[in-house]
Amino acid sequence: MFECFYPGEYLDSTYEINFEKLFREGYRGVIFDIDNTLVPHGAPADDRAKALFARLGELGFRCCLLSNNKEGRVKMFNEEIGAYYIYDAHKPSVKNYRAAMEQMGTDTGNTVFVGDQLFTDVYGANRAHIRTILVKPIHPKEEIQIVLKRYLEKIVLWEYKRKRGQKNERQN
Repeated sequence: MFECFYPGEYLDSTYEINFEKLFREGYRGVIFDIDNTLVPHGAPADDRAKALFARLGELGFRCCLLSNNKEGRVKMFNEEIGAYYIYDAHKPSVKNYRAAMEQMGTDTGNTVFVGDQLFTDVYGANRAHIRTILVKPIHPKEEIQIVLKRYLEKIVLWEYKRKRGQKNERQN
């Protein structure tokens, strides 16, 4: 029932993703949400985010920021990062996930998406057939419409974890 919202992986933080392993597996592009995925909502790129993008560049990844925010917010964050970016992306519409891959020169087989929301980030990437990594939000301070969605996300994540546990039990 909720499978269209399920992430490929669910991790505590963007900063614990094993990007070296992803690169060895053939991934070459990473699409990121910004707020609560890379930094707290509205914050500029911090040292940790700058170091991550420098590391990704050294590994050979191309990166694109995909945000529903206005251009000013995305451009301000990107000034310190230097990635491709798309603002006002209308996630979960698949159009700009495809545009991000086009900018990076990647495709659905070698691109991964990292975000913190099921109903926009993960749902859109799943619809675009991109591998998804859901991360826990960095900071609890969020806009009211996101706070309300988080309650619904808890239901979906509970079911995701339950089904994933059943699947892991069958594999053992």
